[in-house]
Amino acid sequence: MTPVDEVIAKLLSMANTTKQVERLDLTDALDRMLAEDIIASVDVPMAANSAMDGYALDASDLQMQAGGLYPVVDRIAAGYVGQPLQPGTLSRIFTGAPLPVGANAVVIQEDTALESGLVRIKTMPSLGENVRPQGQDVIRGQTVMTAGRRLLPQDLGLIASVGVSRVAVYEPLVIGLMSTGDELVEPPDPLGPGKIYNSNHFTLAGLIRRLGMQVYDLGLVADTPEATERALLKGASSADCIISSGGVSVGEEDHVRAAVERLGRLELWRIAIKPGKPMAFGQVAGVPFIGLPGNPVSSFVTFMMIARPYLLSCQGCADPTLFSLYARAGFASKAGNRREYWRVQLAPGSMGEMTVTRHPQQGSGVMSSVSWANALAEQDIGQDIAEGDWLKVYPIAF
Repeated sequence: MTPVDEVIAKLLSMANTTKQVERLDLTDALDRMLAEDIIASVDVPMAANSAMDGYALDASDLQMQAGGLYPVVDRIAAGYVGQPLQPGTLSRIFTGAPLPVGANAVVIQEDTALESGLVRIKTMPSLGENVRPQGQDVIRGQTVMTAGRRLLPQDLGLIASVGVSRVAVYEPLVIGLMSTGDELVEPPDPLGPGKIYNSNHFTLAGLIRRLGMQVYDLGLVADTPEATERALLKGASSADCIISSGGVSVGEEDHVRAAVERLGRLELWRIAIKPGKPMAFGQVAGVPFIGLPGNPVSSFVTFMMIARPYLLSCQGCADPTLFSLYARAGFASKAGNRREYWRVQLAPGSMGEMTVTRHPQQGSGVMSSVSWANALAEQDIGQDIAEGDWLKVYPIAF
């Protein structure tokens, strides 16, 4: 069995980023993968401005002292430019308004008092106090965002702040999704003897769409070599990648692996992961193929830990790895010969450290453990876990 890290490294080395790019308005670019760097053509802010409501002044003016009374000669609101400041005077200024020429600080209105049309300064601000300097956020010519980033709502705001309204993004990958097995029935059709509902399709389709990709449904595939080959070729003709659930084990009715080898080649099979050992990777008519296990938990885990980073890399993501952190184990476990991913709940412990609690049912068919969990805890090959040990944990609630 191939170690998990070796599998991920091999798949990432084989990932080919899509070349298909489109340009979209920012309003349509949420969750899309940026295809080019964003370079600022302006400073943000373009001029020094007030961070508070108050009075603009020259903090180096020897006439300005705490306790003194000074005239207000101008009123500057956000969006307007005031007159140059004369020595010994103040300009009424509001948050976001540009500082007038000659001003270099703002005294907040709470530190002032209005007396007979003049303003008394109770506390003198220091040079630059309550001022947002020009270019505080972004400097002209700065790369504010690099290609390969999945655009979040806050990213769209940052891009807009430098005057960009349209961005180049990679077109979404189309993922052909097939489910194999004569035992599968689509809900809500009634179940006959020995039948189960096709739950994997809905899990995997949701995971794929969460990555900003499109699902091409190849449907339920009968357990025959002919049906398996037809589905694979249909996927190869219309999709950027094919994902199957089931059919890659060693049983006599598992035809996917053999069909892939006839139509292309198999690069990897049998991964040292639990749950999920029977996972395959290869090509069908030149199109990448990922064969996930049929058990629902195994399918979920192998998608998250192995298929997900590969697909994101193909979509142009610069950092496709799943975010991880460390937490204290709330359980004990003996070492095994495969890397195991436990379904756990991540929560703050009594001492402020993050801890994980393991679901009592860890079978590969217990999908309720995945819905209950908000993270996967990693136990490496040969690693004994004692309660209180630090574990690498991957949050999955997103």
